[in-house]
Amino acid sequence: MSIRPGTSTTLPTDPGPLSPGAHLERMRSTAPLVQCITNHVVTNITANVLLAQGASPAMVDIPVEAGVFARIASGLLINLGTPTSEQRDAAREAAVDASAAGTPWVLDPVAIGALPVRTELAHELVALRPSVIRGNPSEILALAGAGAGGRGVDSVAGTDDALDAARMLARTHGSVVAVSGAVDLVTDGDRIARLANGTELLTLITGGGCALGATIAAYLSVAHDGDLFEATVAAVTNYTVAAEVAADATRGAGPGSFAVAFIDALHARDAATVADRAVRS
Repeated sequence: MSIRPGTSTTLPTDPGPLSPGAHLERMRSTAPLVQCITNHVVTNITANVLLAQGASPAMVDIPVEAGVFARIASGLLINLGTPTSEQRDAAREAAVDASAAGTPWVLDPVAIGALPVRTELAHELVALRPSVIRGNPSEILALAGAGAGGRGVDSVAGTDDALDAARMLARTHGSVVAVSGAVDLVTDGDRIARLANGTELLTLITGGGCALGATIAAYLSVAHDGDLFEATVAAVTNYTVAAEVAADATRGAGPGSFAVAFIDALHARDAATVADRAVRS
């Protein structure tokens, strides 16, 4: 996530790709059902983030049920933060069934690199061609075989350090890759967007990045003309603009106050606010 600079630019509206604000309105009007196979530390904030934005969360993460649900969900998140044996089996099952059913899905390869179980699973899942891969720079580098991972869930690299790895992953697996950092980066292997909204307070609450993965899954379900790149850009923009609004509202307070204000901002923001604040290059 990023610290907002002092400049802003309005993102494009139709004709052409839908603006992030238009994606927001489409997502709210359809109330997508988002299946989350995610880590046990962040289930509450992930569910609340989705509800605040108008999506419907479903934490269906056990074998037999996971694949069945992936076929009817609007979008799927697979997050490897706490990969228990049962959850690993559910993730494999859901990824296969989502791909077969055409359900868009997001892979979040949390803390891969030095940790062998999740690293092996991440490589197995990425071969199933996720719609979007979302991670911090160290995770993206590790998934591409270009790094050993970060310091736990914290990155030791910047987003531009991971650009070549992100483009390689995108081209190899047909995925959009979203790299979170001081300036967020999104690429489909050819197009590149740098998104400079957000606040460092997102790094001080549990689940700031994980809940973004679920948000991306919700937005993929309303991608305009199947453009998952622009849908991902919209998800990241809407999420980080809301964080920025929350930081402004709680200036001088701490991360606890910010966490509450962030949920409120996700619920209250509108297309006009997003267009006024969004920074993209």
